[in-house]
Amino acid sequence: MTNPLPNVALIHCHDLGDWLSCYGWDGVPSPHLQEFADNAIVFDKAFATAPLCTPARASLFTGRLPHSNGLMGLAHQGWRYRSGVVTLPELLSKAGYRTTLLGLQHEDLDARVLGYDEVHGLGFLPRALEVARLTQRWMDGSKPGADQPYFAVIGLWEVHRPWPAEDYEPVDPASVTVPPYLPDNEHSRRDISAFYGAIRQMDEAVGRIVRTLRSGPDGDNTLIIFTTDHGVPFPRAKSTLYDAGVKVALIVSPPPAWGIPPGRHAGLVSHLDITPTLIELAGVEAPDDLEGVSILDRIRGGSEGERSRELFLEKTYHDRYDPIRAVRTESTKYIRNFVAGPRLPLAQDLEESETRKGMGDAHLAPRPEEELYLLESDPWELDNRAEDPQCATLRQEMAARLVEHLQRSDDPVLSGAVPPPEPPLNPRAAPNA
Repeated sequence: MTNPLPNVALIHCHDLGDWLSCYGWDGVPSPHLQEFADNAIVFDKAFATAPLCTPARASLFTGRLPHSNGLMGLAHQGWRYRSGVVTLPELLSKAGYRTTLLGLQHEDLDARVLGYDEVHGLGFLPRALEVARLTQRWMDGSKPGADQPYFAVIGLWEVHRPWPAEDYEPVDPASVTVPPYLPDNEHSRRDISAFYGAIRQMDEAVGRIVRTLRSGPDGDNTLIIFTTDHGVPFPRAKSTLYDAGVKVALIVSPPPAWGIPPGRHAGLVSHLDITPTLIELAGVEAPDDLEGVSILDRIRGGSEGERSRELFLEKTYHDRYDPIRAVRTESTKYIRNFVAGPRLPLAQDLEESETRKGMGDAHLAPRPEEELYLLESDPWELDNRAEDPQCATLRQEMAARLVEHLQRSDDPVLSGAVPPPEPPLNPRAAPNA
């Protein structure tokens, strides 16, 4: 018997950005996700709210910005959801969903506090192929979806650094694409070739997971979402508010029973939109504090319409205090750096990367307080126009939009330095996520 509500599976990985063949990265070995995208709805301009793991995932699972839900830094550094924050599994439970976590999460040191009915696996650092096997065991053992709709969150460790060759076979460095914000040399190419190898293994695992979900009970009535937390783990990407740090893959496969043809959407969407979308799907009353919008109409095959939109992006803590805020429209990005520092502070995993060995020290020069990028002519955000007299009016307008947002949302960055939380008593060892 088919449930009136569809099952929902949300697959998320680490540090991928949109580096998939279905997003134009032709040499990236991702055939399974290419096949998935060919039969799904692909969102071409999807964005995280933050460029690091915990804050980005917190927005995905609450529909609220990091400074609103409380997770302004990494979970293993003591950051926790604010009291009263309701998570997506808790909201979907109200609609009768059985909620399950399979594999990785990085919202709390204890996965049991996040509102899931079931937690399978370590909840912290499982590898992708391991999670694929776990998903198969879960499907074979409990037959989810047979008599109650399920919401399954399936988290993968990959493609976080490191990428040792014994775990991930690298590709030929000569075959990789080096983006314009990185130096094209042997160091970058060797690093990217290892990254490609990790993507290949993650892609294989996702292919297995999708086959498991589609072949399970009521698989024809299962909506599958694939995304990642934030941008790619390279300098001038991860841990920054440039698009390379916050642009993400977002691919949604509606239930085959719906008969929705595949398609692509070019408008701006945010991870903030996932919670309101699934709440609308489930028929649950939306909390008043959600900051995203439902995109269910587009998943059901609707058109973009004439919506114009602005997205707000933020970073507060990574491995150091680094408060940055930004507003992005279809054509413009404005960034405000709230404290002095290097032009490009590198998180520890990036400082220790192979790419870093070949990039010199120009990124250590002082950074400007304001940055302004005209995205239509400068999509890689390499030409800061904040001091250009011809852009003075635009800069003032974008700055005013950002300040208005910070005031409206009660962002603590406006009140001075944001204090760190008390560190956990027994923090579990974790990488610079």
